Amino acid sequence: MTGRVLPFGPSNPIIQAPMAGGGATPALAAAVSRAGGLGFLAAGYRTAQDVRREIAAVRERTDRPFGVNVFVPDFEAGLGSEAGGAVCGDAAAVGRYRDELAPEAERYGVTLPEAPAWDDDEWDAKIGLLVDERVPVAGFTFGCPPPEVTARLHEAGSVIMVMVNTAWEAVAAAEADADAVIVQSSGAGGHQAAFLPPPPSWPATWEAPDDLPELVALVREATDVPLVAAGGIMDGADVAAVLAAGAVAAQLGTAFLRTPESGTHPVHKAALADPRFTRTAFTRAFSGRTARGLANRFMAEHEASAPACYPQVHHLTKGLRRAAAEHGDPEAMALWCGRGYRRCRDLPAAALVEALMEELAAARA
Repeated sequence: MTGRVLPFGPSNPIIQAPMAGGGATPALAAAVSRAGGLGFLAAGYRTAQDVRREIAAVRERTDRPFGVNVFVPDFEAGLGSEAGGAVCGDAAAVGRYRDELAPEAERYGVTLPEAPAWDDDEWDAKIGLLVDERVPVAGFTFGCPPPEVTARLHEAGSVIMVMVNTAWEAVAAAEADADAVIVQSSGAGGHQAAFLPPPPSWPATWEAPDDLPELVALVREATDVPLVAAGGIMDGADVAAVLAAGAVAAQLGTAFLRTPESGTHPVHKAALADPRFTRTAFTRAFSGRTARGLANRFMAEHEASAPACYPQVHHLTKGLRRAAAEHGDPEAMALWCGRGYRRCRDLPAAALVEALMEELAAARA
């Protein structure tokens, strides 16, 4: 632990999650930061040049700290090694899934890519960008940055945060010199961040509980690095619960989906309040990696056969998802959200931060 000053804590504990795929925008990140929280941009699925423009757009709107989140590539998967229960370099598995999705492509009038390939999401360019821009907070999902990256970012003055799902991943993040760890529960929307199997020295009976405050408390026993709680947090009472369990701040994504500053597609926003969508579920049908969203037709029909090949499956289905949105059809969109989606509020981001802080004060009282 470097001892760097964190731009969040018990007195300013609201962090807006970096929702890749369009949810996180410069307008949203800046509004949250101006309101006293910590706004985040998502670098995932975007080019380094696009992220550079978004960083500039945030800085035009506010001089408050903000963060940029980057996906850590699975370089071993890129070489064709086994990961996530499947061979992620297995072109045959992706090809079979492509054949299965041919009727979907015909339905929405799109052409599926012939052989979607693994890529590193412009990792080197994005790390160089974060260093050059001296971003206040650099967040990482799907793994820990290697030591040379951590050193460069710390030298540039950035605070480093790593998302984890388990206590042993939190320990690994602390050992990798992360300044804070985001503890994500299974109730979180979007992709689960898990990146390490349990080490042999870890008790075989250890399981990550569904309850977020309980998970935070267990991780708190394993490491003294500052913890941020994420997953199903929708109001100030939820924030109070995770702070009481040992977190220094709470990260909320789903809660911000219906704000006007969010880039969430209007069809997605409407689905969050649509009574026909009654539950969330985990799926890898859209990206090849486990993620939580509103249960819809596409998930029901393709989850069982989707290979655990990320990001190849993401590249395979992104045209389908885009076309479904253009057709106004939520049944083939990745409607990422957490379990608490019914408690989404249609409020401006700053008003939501203010409401959360008022609710937190009432819960503490």
